[in-house]
Amino acid sequence: MSDGNAMNWDALAFGAVAAGGRIRVVRELGALRAGLDRVRAGGHRIALVPTMGNLHDGHLALVRRACELCELVVASIFVNPYQFGAGEDFESYPRTFEQDLEQLEHAGCQLVFVPDGNTVYPQGPDTITRVQVPGLGDVLDGASRPGFFRGVATVVNILFNMVEPDVAMFGEKDFQQLLVVRRMVADLRLRVRVESVATVREPDGLAMSSRNGYLTHDERARAPAIYRALLAARDRIAEGGADLPTVQAHGLRMLEEAGLAPDYFKVCRRADLAPAEPSDRDLVVLTAARLGKARLIDNIQL
Repeated sequence: MSDGNAMNWDALAFGAVAAGGRIRVVRELGALRAGLDRVRAGGHRIALVPTMGNLHDGHLALVRRACELCELVVASIFVNPYQFGAGEDFESYPRTFEQDLEQLEHAGCQLVFVPDGNTVYPQGPDTITRVQVPGLGDVLDGASRPGFFRGVATVVNILFNMVEPDVAMFGEKDFQQLLVVRRMVADLRLRVRVESVATVREPDGLAMSSRNGYLTHDERARAPAIYRALLAARDRIAEGGADLPTVQAHGLRMLEEAGLAPDYFKVCRRADLAPAEPSDRDLVVLTAARLGKARLIDNIQL
């Protein structure tokens, strides 16, 4: 792909330039669409990286991969109230906007779309037309957090219609979310290709997550037990010496012994997250566990 930063972005009327760099920040939908229409008219492809901000290297891996696929990379930053349940951390979710801009520019992102709540939900999130993905959105995290994937699918669909990207980037750490978005795209016949990037991990195996920042020093030392439990499950399945319920029970026990409170530890079919059968070979092991203020998710594919 050509170097997007080499293009004459000034001619695209995207709005203000972030201080000290060439990255654009757009807050108004009209300005976004006008600029993106000019990009398309020039024959350039557009990638979208949807985020809620508070970025880490996992997000930046999505941006870097997007730069390989498209000439213009758009990152959105919107903390979506519709995917937080009662008593969850919407109000306290970290907002690190200036730091996010610096990281995005360094990773190669050229445009940041920062809509406010009225732009995304003109009538409010409670009355917005909603998108629901039955089945995939009702199990695992969908069962632990009712309505969560309805909120995800709804806001992602809105962002897709605002940006109209050729490619959208999602991380495999949120594997269920990835499948929900792909199903939505297929069912609604949306003209966007969903690309995934492998989970980015800390040296001790902990999956990078915005919520890792909630962990105390002691909790951070316990958290890699999640990845160790997933690796143990993978190895037991590969060896063929244990039935799947035993594998799941062992994973739960490993998490509990490390001081975590697991929501689930499941071996599923990778295509649709149905409970795996002994004859299935294309599998994913998924888990979610609470540790202090943080709820951490992870998975490993077989």
